[in-house]
Amino acid sequence: MSVYVVACQFLIGVVFVAAVLGKATGYPAFVTSVGDLGLRPAAPIAALVLAGEIGVAGLVAVRPAVGLPLAALLLLAFAAAITRALRRGQAKPCRCFGRASAPLGRHHVWRNAFLIAVAALGALAATAAPGPVSPAAGVLAATAGLVAGGLIVMLDDLRFLFA
Repeated sequence: MSVYVVACQFLIGVVFVAAVLGKATGYPAFVTSVGDLGLRPAAPIAALVLAGEIGVAGLVAVRPAVGLPLAALLLLAFAAAITRALRRGQAKPCRCFGRASAPLGRHHVWRNAFLIAVAALGALAATAAPGPVSPAAGVLAATAGLVAGGLIVMLDDLRFLFA
């Protein structure tokens, strides 16, 4: 496993764990937001999204060569749903991480595009010839992934802060 795979695991893992926790703790609002996006039936779709995110979070941790491509596919579906909602003028609050008051915007699509690229490149690196990662490099990669993932989770708050 390469240092890049470790960083990708932590970055994508933080994003998906935060999304799962946010959606699970504010599940009724999340179901409503799925309906607000024009996705029907909202409750089953919300349940599938949450189950998919739980599965991706687990697989990214233990089987990155499987979890990272699945993360990219799920993120692609999210980006498509957000793009569709924006084109229809349905800029409701983003419930990507459970609680939010900021409406959906192009920055959410760009965030997902960035995450898709990270997951896809991580998946490619995970399927390459594995090699040992030194403890120091592993800690540095994990820290970088944690910080980047945390910043991505806080995107709406950071946009508000610096706007």
